[in-house]
Amino acid sequence: MTDRRLFAPLDVVREIWTHLDLPLAALSSLSIPGADSAAGPIRPTVPSSFKIGHLAQSTIALSALSAATAHSVLRGSTQSPGPSSLALSSSLGGIPQVTVPLRHAVLEFHCERLYTLAGNPPAETWGPVGGLHPTADGHVRIHDAFPHQRRGALALLGLPETCTDRSAVSERTRMWKAVELETVAVEQKGLAIYALRSFAEWDALPQAQALADLPVNLRRIDMPSTSSPQNPSRRIIEGPSTRPNQKCLSGLRVLEFSRVIAAPVAGKTLAAHGADVLWVTSPHLPDLPGLDREFARGKRSVRLDLDDPADKARFLELARDADVVIQGYRPGSLAARGLSAEELAAVNPGIVVANLSAFGPRGDWKDRRGFDSPVQACSGINVAEAERYGSGDVSRALPCQALDHGAGYLLAAGICAAVYHREKDRAEGRHVGAYVVDVSLAGVGKYLRSLGQYDGRSGFEGEDLSVIAGYGERSEDEQAFFDTRQTPFGEMTFLRHSARVEGLEPGWDRMPVPLGSDEAVWTDA
Repeated sequence: MTDRRLFAPLDVVREIWTHLDLPLAALSSLSIPGADSAAGPIRPTVPSSFKIGHLAQSTIALSALSAATAHSVLRGSTQSPGPSSLALSSSLGGIPQVTVPLRHAVLEFHCERLYTLAGNPPAETWGPVGGLHPTADGHVRIHDAFPHQRRGALALLGLPETCTDRSAVSERTRMWKAVELETVAVEQKGLAIYALRSFAEWDALPQAQALADLPVNLRRIDMPSTSSPQNPSRRIIEGPSTRPNQKCLSGLRVLEFSRVIAAPVAGKTLAAHGADVLWVTSPHLPDLPGLDREFARGKRSVRLDLDDPADKARFLELARDADVVIQGYRPGSLAARGLSAEELAAVNPGIVVANLSAFGPRGDWKDRRGFDSPVQACSGINVAEAERYGSGDVSRALPCQALDHGAGYLLAAGICAAVYHREKDRAEGRHVGAYVVDVSLAGVGKYLRSLGQYDGRSGFEGEDLSVIAGYGERSEDEQAFFDTRQTPFGEMTFLRHSARVEGLEPGWDRMPVPLGSDEAVWTDA
């Protein structure tokens, strides 16, 4: 693992920007106020031994700057290929200034906790039996946000599905060894129950070695196509002069198939930059009000059952005219339904397929189900956090879902990088291929770990930038972080996007609606 302990946020941006093969000149358009510099002291920003402030500011900056850079070629997509369009699409002088202040970025990593709806705080997300439980030789973390996961965990432990008694759950987990319970739960039952591990225990696993060194990866797929290389299977995105309220990604069509936090963050971010995001959810999964109200913002909502032939055909029809498909399930989930990246590229040779998974596309665990909290537990982060805190606890969770949020912004950045490369090829008259973007929660955790930890307890004793007064008690400066709009659920006060793009300001025009409220069609709006 690369040692990045001396990295400042700008170093993170520069490293990943270079890895995505984006134009280095664009970095001069980025401003990140409040960031640590490589030459100065590195300060904690939230109560954690890990550098969550670095991760927040750098990943949000990457998503916004990559959107602005994609805009530099998208705005030329109505040009005929040739020297003039090449000059337009490759010129970087027109990239607008992008600004991501540190405190606002840190707050955005907590956004699902900060909104109010009809005067009330967010609904509780976690179930009654999830969290850390003892085993015969250690501990496991149970994830029970969805009712079917809770029922499955209780059934495996021999408890009634109505059980809400955590002590009863702990009595049953003590009958198991941690890794044995994890193996049966994950590999046989499809649950998200993971053993608590130290860094040393995690590093000994082949899966730890299978993770890429960098947390977002991009590859191209070239499919045989009879389509013109300038415009394979998609309409041209309209130039900026043809649309009011133009944003960086106006006209981009995004089909998002996801739930919970990480992949929805990516879709919500693209929507903030103007993309038309159609959020597809399964009719078999329930509404999660505490999360869905936050991460549905900016999107239209439809429900499709991909195991139903008619709904699958509709999904393929939408994918045929999409620029991007985001999927936040296990890597093999869509492929098992005939919707792999290669199969989607066959019907849309210019598509960008973005995968958000728990453990990445390689290794023995690549098909495992997982979420932020279990990944923190099984990869050593929680044990390392507890050791630095020094209270004697065996585990301490990060103060926010940092892996989820970081992964979502990195996925958005990878998508924008793919769009940039695709549209640059189009403008220069080259064959236009499809792209695959891969981000995993474990990969983001590996990168966060590589940034190092603060010495001793110092990470828990600095300024906490996530602290903000409650609704109705905020200062004028704090109120500036928020916006208030009407929704079908009542008045919503929510955190504005922390990135600013000069002349192309991000923001959400659509407010959350009940799942399945919209038609499964693309719009021109």
